[in-house]
Amino acid sequence: MLIVEAVLETPEAAGFSLWPVAGLPPYTFAPVSARMPPPEVGGALAMLADYNARAGDGDDPPADAEALLRALLDTDRILAPGGLRFHDTATGVTVVPGCCCGLEDWREWLEVTAGGSLWLGHDPSPRIEHHGAAVHLWPDGAGAPGPPGGPPLEIPLAGLPAILRGVQDDLRGFLTVARQWTAHRFPALAEPLAAALDEGLAVSAPLPGA
Repeated sequence: MLIVEAVLETPEAAGFSLWPVAGLPPYTFAPVSARMPPPEVGGALAMLADYNARAGDGDDPPADAEALLRALLDTDRILAPGGLRFHDTATGVTVVPGCCCGLEDWREWLEVTAGGSLWLGHDPSPRIEHHGAAVHLWPDGAGAPGPPGGPPLEIPLAGLPAILRGVQDDLRGFLTVARQWTAHRFPALAEPLAAALDEGLAVSAPLPGA
């Protein structure tokens, strides 16, 4: 069975105190969906707000919770470290996004259905190759001269549109719980923040060909 999840990199929670966040290990990947409990929603928003504030002008992020979220609203293009995580329960192969890969680019997988490829980050550097009616995906080895060691994870091209629809559903769920979380703490920001995340993560637009 192939499990595909939209994931965000977990924050360094020990250094964040503006609102409650889940005590997940930092710099790993956590799935986003409607099933997230409030501390995980808070952790995802903390990572997004802090990361984009630091990526903007290089200054330290605002020390006030509401100001930090407002800064995320003002971001020209939301960057979301993460991407899609693939796991094959039969072989045990898991492929996670590499460094500098972003969940905001998840729609680039549509290019794969048309015979194209995409960059999946580095350290690790997932490798993707077309093989007939499927693509093979390895956890690392992009750019290596020879084939990677170990079995690849196989994705039937015919099943990729349904996979992406599932990803979109999970992202819609994340928007719902993010709106609820924000409405509980900063009511005036709930709708603007949900709209900014919707646009930044390219959630609601129809999926061409999917």
